[in-house]
Amino acid sequence: MLDKLDIQIREAKEHAVIETTGYLNDALGEQLAEKAQALIQDGCTQLVINLEKTTLINSIGISILIEIIEALTEREGTLNFCGLSATQERTFRMMAIAKYAGIFPDEESAIANL
Repeated sequence: MLDKLDIQIREAKEHAVIETTGYLNDALGEQLAEKAQALIQDGCTQLVINLEKTTLINSIGISILIEIIEALTEREGTLNFCGLSATQERTFRMMAIAKYAGIFPDEESAIANL
C-alpha cells in the first residue's frame, strides 16, 4: 500500500505550521515547495515544518527543504523542524541543515523558538 501524501497548513498571526504526511520525495516535495513558497511570498517568514507523519525523506526531498531554507534566508526568516525520527535528525545534522534551521522535538517548542 502506498503512503498517503498530504500537506496541511495551519496559519497563525506570526507564523505557519506545515505538516507533511507520507514519503517526502519529488511528488510530496513539489507540493511542499509550492505551499511554502506561497506562504513566503505572502509575507509569512516564520515557518515550522512538522515531519511527524513523514516516514522517509529522499535526496530530492532534502534538496527541496534546502530550497525552502534558502528562500527564508533571503527574507531573513526562520524555519524550524519538529517531529523528526532519530534517523532524520541525524541526517539533518550530518548534512548541516541544523545549522540553518532549528530542530525541536515537538510543534510547541518549534513554534516557541521561531
